[in-house]
Amino acid sequence: MKEERDLKERTKEFALRVIRLFGELPKSTEAQVLGRQLLRSGTSVGANYREAGRARSKAEFIAKCGDSLREADESAYWLELLTESGLMSGPKLRPLRDECDELIAIFVTIIKHARE
Repeated sequence: MKEERDLKERTKEFALRVIRLFGELPKSTEAQVLGRQLLRSGTSVGANYREAGRARSKAEFIAKCGDSLREADESAYWLELLTESGLMSGPKLRPLRDECDELIAIFVTIIKHARE
């Protein structure tokens, strides 16, 4: 139960970091479009994980964790684009990208163990 609570807190903190990052983005059209995409996917990771906690079956739990994994992977993509386009500096985004990669690894592990 402690691990579940920790992951709920961790995904919520990830969402809050994404929200703060969105506020720091340049006001250019390109940055705002990428930022909105990141905002949507980054805040969905934790929302889907919360839904997984209320799953009525193992299959539903796995599906919701899969949704969290997909949203985390999509967030990684938008973070990569923000960096590689030069809209945000790589070193500034590195901690958030690292957390995103760790969340992806955690959800892969959760899904793998749930399927066993």
